[in-house]
Amino acid sequence: MIQAIRIHAPGGPEVMKWEEVPRPEPSQGEALIKQEAIGLNYIDVYFRSGLYKAPTIPLVIGQEGAGTVLAIGSGVTAVKPGDRVAYAGALGGYATERVIAADRLVKLPDAIDFKTAAAMMLQGMTAQYLIRRTYAVKSGDTIVVHAAAGGVGLILSQWAKSLGATVIGVVSTEQKAELARAHGATHTVVGHANLVAEVKRITGGAMVPVVYDSVGKDTWTASLDCLAPLGLMVSYGNASGPVGPVDIGILAAKGSLYLTRPSLATYTAKRGDLEKVAADLFDVVSRGVVKIEVNQTYPLKDAAAAHIALESRKTTGSTVLLP
Repeated sequence: MIQAIRIHAPGGPEVMKWEEVPRPEPSQGEALIKQEAIGLNYIDVYFRSGLYKAPTIPLVIGQEGAGTVLAIGSGVTAVKPGDRVAYAGALGGYATERVIAADRLVKLPDAIDFKTAAAMMLQGMTAQYLIRRTYAVKSGDTIVVHAAAGGVGLILSQWAKSLGATVIGVVSTEQKAELARAHGATHTVVGHANLVAEVKRITGGAMVPVVYDSVGKDTWTASLDCLAPLGLMVSYGNASGPVGPVDIGILAAKGSLYLTRPSLATYTAKRGDLEKVAADLFDVVSRGVVKIEVNQTYPLKDAAAAHIALESRKTTGSTVLLP
């Protein structure tokens, strides 16, 4: 038997139950891993609350972790027992052991420990595709990053700065503004009420070519108004709730803007793309270009407390659950 956090119906943090369940066995193409650390992400809240529909009930949430391969099913060549591995994007993470499609696992370099890996796979690979593919950030760009003191925000800001970009980080408190500035944000704006005016001031009225918005409903209009003509609105999260129905005519009225709602699953669907994204992330972390801030840890059995802290915006950087 193993232990896992399971959800029997969607709802608040209280619906997560610490239960004993049968130990899974790897089928063809799968690997069984002993989890050493599990990442906490806002997508976990979406599945717990029912915003994202659960594929099965009871449900084990969690999409990111790192550990050691214990066993493999038939046909697996990507990993072998004893390998140190990490993953992102596969439900079932809130458990002491889990099975996962082996082609979703990447081997960890010796320089990266389990806790760091669990804190960075989903957030770091998200940052990678956002600034390398969704919009290729280049030297001289000025960009807006919402939730700049959050997990993705801290990684994205550091990485963008290393590419020569100027980062305007949007945060919710002065304390978070200080953290964002220490991790790549040249400018910080507390709250979004005066965001457009601040972006106009900082850019001399030119505005920005791209906005990375993980907040959703509350910042939608302000984000669009920060964009230069032909700018790209990247809406990649819903921390304040989902964006409502959109009249696409507003994109024309505000400067022939572009809009995308990307996901890590699409950008890493092919094994080759997954390996490239992970390798790029491992490289910048190993070289110290991007520092992963694990600012909160909780025992896995106390995942509800971690969710409460995350949803009340009391966390900064990354949170890791320890089995």
